Amino acid sequence: MRKVVGFATLFAICFIAHLGFSGALGQTAPQDEVAKRFIGMWRLVSGPTPARGQNPTGFIVYDKSGNMAAQIMPDRPRPKFGAAQPTPDEAKEALIGYTAYFGTYTVDAGAKTVTHYRTGNINPGATATVVRRFEFVGDDRMILRPVENENILIWERVK
Repeated sequence: MRKVVGFATLFAICFIAHLGFSGALGQTAPQDEVAKRFIGMWRLVSGPTPARGQNPTGFIVYDKSGNMAAQIMPDRPRPKFGAAQPTPDEAKEALIGYTAYFGTYTVDAGAKTVTHYRTGNINPGATATVVRRFEFVGDDRMILRPVENENILIWERVK
């Protein structure tokens, strides 16, 4: 009998430790709930900057495994390449205002930030880690603000 009680107590302690106290009470941690809101594909609906123009287009995607990718294309006319290999000026014009990177991400619900850890980037000199302040508006809108400037990117969930 003593072995059964001891085993049951040990099992209960391990179960509670595995779930965490909030999980043991049948609740999901707020951090997890906020992080889940990012999962999916989002379309850029607003994010003007001088380099991108007034109506850039783009997508950002977050998956449940912690991977992400973003692409934003400027709305300004960009000249077509005259040959298979662009001239330096053609290449420069194609890249100005274009954002493309991928990597992993983490969410800090308390600080209301999402951190992108970029492992691939169209801009080889850019910093590898960027932090964005976030805000959700309803279920279908997400606002990201880089901590280093006042740009505002408004994203709409793709359904």
